[in-house]
Amino acid sequence: MTRHTSRQDGAVSTELAVLTPLLIGFVLLVVFAGRVTQAQGDVANAAQEAARAASLTDRPHAAEEAAGATAAANLAEGTVSCRELEVTVDTSNFTAGGWVGVTVSCEATFSDIAMLTVPGSRTFESTAVEVIDAYRANSEETAP
Repeated sequence: MTRHTSRQDGAVSTELAVLTPLLIGFVLLVVFAGRVTQAQGDVANAAQEAARAASLTDRPHAAEEAAGATAAANLAEGTVSCRELEVTVDTSNFTAGGWVGVTVSCEATFSDIAMLTVPGSRTFESTAVEVIDAYRANSEETAP
């Protein structure tokens, strides 16, 4: 009885040893991209919530305070830890039936975002606009 041996013995384990680091690298890249996308979504959500909070106030100064506090609180609950958080509130049309705009800008390091040792940082920015109720009483307009 003759025994035939294949020259391919162990080829699968060699291929697996070569491909495993590539597969792990690909998975980490996908995780990183997903976390960056989630961070951008968190900043966009913070801007929307901040604009909504600003639209519910009765004075431009109160709108700025409400927007800043709301944006900071929303980002604290999310996945982004900002090194520099900037909240800009546009109250140029802050009247009943007008609008208020909020821009949230957050600089975050990639290592904080992806929970991996990735160097660098990125500034995420989002703007949201909310309409102010046309039928509300504005205390500045009704004050004598």
